[in-house]
Amino acid sequence: MINPAALSSYISIAQKTFGPKRWWRRQAIARMRPSTAASTAGRMPQRLVLVAFMGCLLMIIPCFFAAVWKPKLDPLSSPNLQLSVTTSIKIQAVRESSSISDRSGSEMVVMPISVNEDEAELTNDTEIIRMPPPEEEKGRVNMTFTEGVAESKITCDLSERRSDTCVMHGDVRVLGYSSSIILSKAPQADAPGEENTWKIRPYARKWESPLMEIIRELTLKESTKPADTPQCAVHHTVPAIVFSTGGFLGNFFHDFTDVLIPLFTTARQYRGEAQFLVTNFNYGWIKKYEQILRRLSHYQIIDLDRDGRVHCFRHVHIGLLSHKELSMDPAKSPNGYSMVDFREFLRSCFSLKRKSVSAGNRKPRLLMINRKGPRSFTNRREVASLARSLGYKVVVAGPEETKNLSRFARVVNSCDVMMGVHGAGLTNMLFLPTDAALVQVIPWGGLKYACGHDFGEPAPDMGIRYLEYEIKEGESSLMRQYPRSHPVFTDPLSIHKQGWNVLWSVFLNKQSVRLDVRRFKGVLQEAMNALPH
Repeated sequence: MINPAALSSYISIAQKTFGPKRWWRRQAIARMRPSTAASTAGRMPQRLVLVAFMGCLLMIIPCFFAAVWKPKLDPLSSPNLQLSVTTSIKIQAVRESSSISDRSGSEMVVMPISVNEDEAELTNDTEIIRMPPPEEEKGRVNMTFTEGVAESKITCDLSERRSDTCVMHGDVRVLGYSSSIILSKAPQADAPGEENTWKIRPYARKWESPLMEIIRELTLKESTKPADTPQCAVHHTVPAIVFSTGGFLGNFFHDFTDVLIPLFTTARQYRGEAQFLVTNFNYGWIKKYEQILRRLSHYQIIDLDRDGRVHCFRHVHIGLLSHKELSMDPAKSPNGYSMVDFREFLRSCFSLKRKSVSAGNRKPRLLMINRKGPRSFTNRREVASLARSLGYKVVVAGPEETKNLSRFARVVNSCDVMMGVHGAGLTNMLFLPTDAALVQVIPWGGLKYACGHDFGEPAPDMGIRYLEYEIKEGESSLMRQYPRSHPVFTDPLSIHKQGWNVLWSVFLNKQSVRLDVRRFKGVLQEAMNALPH
């Protein structure tokens, strides 16, 4: 073993003897601090200097060759270096960083969430950061799954219309790079040794075939052969939930109906003691919904596509439970979870004060969601004036006001009635208090059923009163683009038959709305009368 202080002294002596521009000088300065012994080295005799320098070289050269020829081993690939997520070691936690690297040079994207130093763990060059639980979760008993599972098995449900799900119990090994999840089983003497395989795309919109093609497919299989079963790099004591952040995510409606509601349905039973493994990793999406995700899992989200380690669990849930659009079925949910529970959960995430609309003397607040461009109100001021004349206090929100999710959720929660043209912005109904009212304005084009399916049907599950207003031809900007004899007006369903792209282009992407305030007045009055008095 080389003494660093002595080596530093030898290098300093050699610097004075041979000059400052040698390559080894730059290398030494970059790696070591000068030793105080160097201050007296200049007085040594010339011969002693040369001897010291030659001795230094004799010590360095063997070390150099040993370093060059020694195989580079990933410390996490060794079976003796197994990291438990429950180990407590102080480190400087990563803050606002989009990636970290292990020794092999591979990059792993991580979620930039500030954490306390006491809550992070480290083994060699790899970090697993445990996210601190919110205040309401502290003091709960952690649910761990360290006990042996009675039976090693894979159970899959492929019968649901919206999503396929599988649950694996036993010695489960997740291989991110290869898109494989292996259940290691002991061979049975009286069994034929059959090894089953399933394939699943963990995104809750399985009927959208073209979309599902871009969702990463995972292969689930059983293995009784030790040679086919990789050794664990990381042991986890909590269950895993595997899902995708690809697909339509980025659209506010799909963010909730495709992932956040199904994720709550699947994960809430674990009270934060679950590890999320994500395919089609969408860093921006995860950052946006950090306040929700960190209450469903207290652990750093793992990018399954780029993490080359073998993660081992006793229980893994692949895919998310999804029952219907923007809602859930309590009869099929763990612990009977419902949209009432989900909305209570959201109020906790965003510190929303109002649980329900209460009778009082104050003016009811009307929130008008106004889009820019397609499906916007072209007579917004006229509509706002009508609402004020009926006794509403009007709040108008455009795209800029809705960008900050946490702040806008509090705005929505302060209102009693929300109105807007069909679109993703109406998903903000999730933040309305119970017994509030939603007014959906349905554009021209035979869209009544589809619009009602997206927002009308989920409303009762949320405890929200639903009203709709279907515009007439004269209230549509399409009147300026097509003659009255065009199929757009005479046979809208013929446009539907040309496919979704044509329907979207004509009725959703080219149409704005000018409300007939005389017709619309009755709807606003009905919404006000529906509020508690």
